[in-house]
Amino acid sequence: MNDSADARIAASTKKVLDQIRDTGPDELVFLVSTDLRKTDIAPSEEQVLAAVTVDALNDPTRRAMHMALAVWDAVTSPEWAQGTAAATPDRRERIYELLELSNDARERLDDEFPSASQLDTMIVDPNHWTPWYDEGRKSSHDFYWRAYRGVLEKKGWDVDALATLDRSTSEIVQRLADPSAPEGYQTKGLVVGHVQSGKTANFTGIVAKAIDSGYRLVIVLTGTIELLRGQTQRRLDMELIGEENILDGVDPTDAEAIRDIDYISTNDSDWEDGKFLQHGKDVHSLPEVPSIKRLTTVGKDYRKLRLGKDVLDFRRTGELVDKGKPVYAPENIFSVDARIAVMKKNTSSLRNLLHDLKNIRADGREIPALIIDDEADQASVNTINPRSKAEIAAEVKRRSTINKLIAELLRELPRAQYVGYTATPFANVFISPEDSEDLFPKDFLVSLEPSSQYMGGTYFHDLGGLPDEDKGDPGRSNEAAFVRDLKADGDHDPSAEESEILEAIDAFVLSGAIKKWRESVSDSFSYRHHTMLVHESVKTSDQADLAEKFRDVWSTAGYSSPAGLSRVRKLFDEDFLRVNESRSQWIDLPLPERFDDLKVFIGEAVDAITADSDPVVVVNGTKESDYDAMDFQRRPYWRIMVGGAKLSRGFTVEGLTISYYRRKAVAADTLMQMGRWFGYRPGYGDLVRLYIARNIVDGRGKSYDLYDAFTSIIEDEEAFRAQLRKFAEIQEDGRPAVRPIHVPPLVFQQFPWLKPTSSNKMYNAELAYEGEGGTVKDFNSHDDRGDGVTNAKNLAAVRPLLASSSAAQKFYGVNGTEFDGRYAIVSNDAVIAALREIRLYVPDQLSPTIRMIETAAAEGTLDDWAIIAPELGDTYRRAVDGVELSISERQRRTDRPGYAGSERRHRAALQEIARLEGRLTPAGPTAEMLSTPTRGALLLTFAYDPELTDEEKSGGSAYGRADADRVKRANWPTSIPPESVATLISLAMPYASAPRGRIGFRVRRDGDDADKPIVDTP
Repeated sequence: MNDSADARIAASTKKVLDQIRDTGPDELVFLVSTDLRKTDIAPSEEQVLAAVTVDALNDPTRRAMHMALAVWDAVTSPEWAQGTAAATPDRRERIYELLELSNDARERLDDEFPSASQLDTMIVDPNHWTPWYDEGRKSSHDFYWRAYRGVLEKKGWDVDALATLDRSTSEIVQRLADPSAPEGYQTKGLVVGHVQSGKTANFTGIVAKAIDSGYRLVIVLTGTIELLRGQTQRRLDMELIGEENILDGVDPTDAEAIRDIDYISTNDSDWEDGKFLQHGKDVHSLPEVPSIKRLTTVGKDYRKLRLGKDVLDFRRTGELVDKGKPVYAPENIFSVDARIAVMKKNTSSLRNLLHDLKNIRADGREIPALIIDDEADQASVNTINPRSKAEIAAEVKRRSTINKLIAELLRELPRAQYVGYTATPFANVFISPEDSEDLFPKDFLVSLEPSSQYMGGTYFHDLGGLPDEDKGDPGRSNEAAFVRDLKADGDHDPSAEESEILEAIDAFVLSGAIKKWRESVSDSFSYRHHTMLVHESVKTSDQADLAEKFRDVWSTAGYSSPAGLSRVRKLFDEDFLRVNESRSQWIDLPLPERFDDLKVFIGEAVDAITADSDPVVVVNGTKESDYDAMDFQRRPYWRIMVGGAKLSRGFTVEGLTISYYRRKAVAADTLMQMGRWFGYRPGYGDLVRLYIARNIVDGRGKSYDLYDAFTSIIEDEEAFRAQLRKFAEIQEDGRPAVRPIHVPPLVFQQFPWLKPTSSNKMYNAELAYEGEGGTVKDFNSHDDRGDGVTNAKNLAAVRPLLASSSAAQKFYGVNGTEFDGRYAIVSNDAVIAALREIRLYVPDQLSPTIRMIETAAAEGTLDDWAIIAPELGDTYRRAVDGVELSISERQRRTDRPGYAGSERRHRAALQEIARLEGRLTPAGPTAEMLSTPTRGALLLTFAYDPELTDEEKSGGSAYGRADADRVKRANWPTSIPPESVATLISLAMPYASAPRGRIGFRVRRDGDDADKPIVDTP
């Protein structure tokens, strides 16, 4: 068969695959043959297979096959799937059955297009939801979703990522209420993404499908700055709303009529170049396709509509088919246009919208609304503690301003659905589930999985550690490949700081030159923007000084001089070339073999960076800054951007390649949001560099390693997401294991100075997890002795741990001290069982440590325990309930409940066994023999705790301390009842379980729901 026939087979195969992609797999070869019948071509299975498996990855027919398989793999529960689960071998086999392919063809397609197994995690409430968004509803109204999907396809989105987006957005829309149902109800959900990972794409897909399915008022709440609001508005306009809706029926050739349209009045180059979505149809005349009316523009947040408020009033515009029925009625809903407002979380904007909603003829109860809350952990969370003395005394529940206005908006729109989006969900996790008006995600909780092309925390950090020999190898170490240390103290050594700044600027120029070179060798590379972000302080005065410092260094860089070129040549040879070669199996991007091939492009890069004369721009919104000049839309942007808060949350810095970061924050979510270097870097992933401070010194002389801080946050985030995946597991009956309201995910903290979120968002948090690897922690805080029942119970709890104890062995401590002790090796389960029975002064004091033990065991860093009981000599031995124990003379403290902590000589042995890094005192051969990387150490000490006489009770201390003479051995009875023996516990987790230490918080739960079952998190 000739090339022309092959081309027709390929074209027909693509056509068929595009037709059946959204309806389900069907007889592929038969359908292609039917389509080609008029051309007298009857293709074989082999010919069709050859058309979809050509070597060119971007071939249209190959991509159509990949897209169809990815969609069918990911779709939730279509009828054709016959119950097969998404992204499973069973689903793929069912697809092949319907395509009627041979076994050989199936194997070949499996090799070419393996099923994507990484699906988003979703926890849902199965009891408060009426299914409605099925495949029939979705396919009958999908105008805006198809348009948006087409935009992403043209942008070259990864096929699996597109299919995952389709599935994820469908599942979220499924969890909203049916907009046309007679009985409406509100749902609240939270979508957790990663920093710069595609959250906007996800909620744009949600908005598209929501409008298609009948939601008629969409409110998108962005962060708190206009920069982000305007960027979000523009992206929705360009990729979803489209030219026809922006023009709103105005003749585009009528210059007078269109002169006030925002993108025309600002001479937006993308608008002029036709890059905005064009539906190709007059959306105002299409039956059952709503047009979209914008209530905000790229330059204007929501304002009171005044005389123009009819645009918001569904009953004044003549859109209702049956005015006697509500807007949401099936007869009306698909004839009504949609309204969209993209708003800052700003008091005046929200009050303006509420004012207009209350003054239109349409009743808020009849309007199906969707509220998307981007950056949901910022401003939306209530920061007024209802448990504070002032709030209890006030007897009226107050809320912080934005939280109150969102609650009021939800009351005004009873059919509104609330979906929060954030990359840092810690503040949202601490919202009280019992507060019905607050924003706790009671109905669903989704954790998005980023595309494989995403450069996130795991891309820049070596989580889990590396062998020493691999730490400097950029082929094995992410840190060695992409991270460069900033160690200079500018106050004491300005020349060293200038050298670090110069290297970062050199990297910016060199990476820009490499981009220019790549554009010259292949049309597949295009880099409109190239930026460097400098972030050191939130203060505008500091930013001005820092910008001046970068300008000074730039002025001396000399990129056309022999010295400057020699410096950049060295950076190319020793850094960029080495990283590119060592990462070639993951990042296959071209690089010239010789630096000389880059010389001309160094000049081109410098010209682009200095196109506005000044290579540095300050972005902080002040009059003195070039805040308004920073415009990624109107022209290419090659600049060094110095900023702070304006660039630290939500906003996408286009073309970001080099980051220079020196700003400390005391809240993990704030710090993480500043990681603008995370994101998608198409065509330049090998060029990204992070210059980050390793020893920031505060006013008290304390040093902080910011890279290490980011590592800890990323580890904690990964642990948080792992918990969500566990909670999302489906039971045998197909129902979720837990509802979102019963999910108590732990939010971890490794550094004492770095809380998960700000303190005013943690008033509902309670400590649930605590420990530090290798460090000894004492649990000696006992309540008053009372009748001794607690003593007896505690002793009974630990006795099994000593059942197989060795003979006394020698252990050594600090300053030449030593002690004899018996030891036993016991399982994690035995230690956990004992600790669960121990009762201390503070109820549940041991629970955070128990949870840490369980987590460490599940992670494989803790296998068993060495139990040590000190032996104090024969005169200390007493019979206690038939068992010989060595009893100490330790007394109860007078300043607080219980006893003093462990002795220094004892702690050395525990540290040795737990392998505390940097320990100074060897504890001897016995401790060394007991030590393994996955073994914990637990010390049991028993103290005589006699019952008080009536006289002592009446005159004793507040804690009921016995008279000192009473605990002297000379006064002990031969046999001591268990009620008179206090059990003192000290333990050390293996160092590897938590080398930095970890603290875990979860939301405090009150009321009836507090008694409902909670899934334990390993």
